[in-house]
Amino acid sequence: MEITLKGDKEFEDIPSLKTKALRINLNENIYGTFAEIGAGQETVRQFFRAGGGSGTIAKAMSAYDKDFSDAIYGIEEDGRYVTEARLRKMLNHEINLIEERLSRDKHPNKMFFSYANTVATIDFAKQYKGHGWVGIRYQIEQDKPYNEIILHLRFRENDARLQQETLGILGTNLIYGAYYKYNEPKKLLRYLYDHLDKDQIEIDTINFSGPVFENVDNRLMSLQLVKNNMTDAVMFAPDGNNVLPAKILYKKNILALRGSFRPVTKVNIDMYQRSYDMFVKENKVDPKNTQVVFEITLSNLRAEGEIDEQDFMDRAKLLCSLGHTVLISNFQEYYKLVEYFSQYSKNRMGLSMGVNNLVDIFDEKYYRHLSGGILEAFGKLFFKDLRVYLYPMVNEDGTLTDSENLKVHPRMKELYKFFKYNGKVVDITDYDPNILTIFSRSVLKAISEGDEGWEAMLPPGVAKIIKEKSLFGYEAEEVYRDQ
Repeated sequence: MEITLKGDKEFEDIPSLKTKALRINLNENIYGTFAEIGAGQETVRQFFRAGGGSGTIAKAMSAYDKDFSDAIYGIEEDGRYVTEARLRKMLNHEINLIEERLSRDKHPNKMFFSYANTVATIDFAKQYKGHGWVGIRYQIEQDKPYNEIILHLRFRENDARLQQETLGILGTNLIYGAYYKYNEPKKLLRYLYDHLDKDQIEIDTINFSGPVFENVDNRLMSLQLVKNNMTDAVMFAPDGNNVLPAKILYKKNILALRGSFRPVTKVNIDMYQRSYDMFVKENKVDPKNTQVVFEITLSNLRAEGEIDEQDFMDRAKLLCSLGHTVLISNFQEYYKLVEYFSQYSKNRMGLSMGVNNLVDIFDEKYYRHLSGGILEAFGKLFFKDLRVYLYPMVNEDGTLTDSENLKVHPRMKELYKFFKYNGKVVDITDYDPNILTIFSRSVLKAISEGDEGWEAMLPPGVAKIIKEKSLFGYEAEEVYRDQ
């Protein structure tokens, strides 16, 4: 039974878990191992119960004891078990065993796979809900190179048994999707939630690799996680791969810059450099333990009501080429961003922003959904060890707006003064006055219309990248003008 779509929103005739597992089991060429650590053997159980598993399941194991696990897969340098490195060792080890123990002469048509997970479920105190790494390494043609899908999940349920069952469902969806939806990775991603609700599990990192995924950009898949409400935020590194936010942000001092970066201009970089210089001079801030994050909210990715994926990729390529870590989030309000960071670090945080952004923070309309209104939001925002670094704005008459003459709603004046004079808002004073009239929208318009001079508004090397990689429609416009 195939999955059919109703419109582009709802699924009809979603195969049952038994149907998915049975289809795998009845394919005489799919053959592999299941290695599951930390939550029982919930995935392979689905395949045993479906029937016909003898032709698919070469081995099922759970090296639950840490000493046994170390004896099989080796000891991790950091001593941890629920890590991506551990998962990769499991996949490598199990695939190597299959290749060593099964003769290709005897099994010429077999497509080998290894499914593995290493997870920690909720603790007895129910303070730590648990998380895990799940992956599959597999072939879609016999004796061909392997493909790989690896993801990180966070449990949302408050019961260990329920988390185990959820893991088994996700694992079954992953194996089925890997074999029957690999040519449609966006759909494969959505089908991971078949028979699951978004409040059961969160997928915050996924990476595809191997020959069948050679055209998949993992940054674009990262965007899909947020777009599909599978997670509130994802992060990717300058190398283009998605990275686990917890790994990057854990116990770090965090400086965040929000923007459209369409494209990144000299103003963006000046704001970053000046605020960073101020941030690392703060008490308790160690430059070696500081992470800078360029954040783009989902609302900044929308064009005409839909996300323009090519536009997103253009921005991502630019920021990555400059060596920056990028966060894509669903957080329209800043306090939600700070709450998100606070999951991973209690150290000092900084937000670098322009005048208009700070004015928006003091706009009550963004907090009407909160029972405590703006005061509740500000309690979450400024209660933390946080400081706002404000970049000035040049007005039409040539005057500057900074924290001293910034205008907020009359009802917000006293609240603003409270935070301003308690040191929560500080001005960036060592800025470059020659670039204050540069705006991303003006640069973008100049690129699209073929005007001259836009290159000088961008950081060194950025214009070259835009031209070489035909970003923001540059090449199309050039070709159009030449015709």
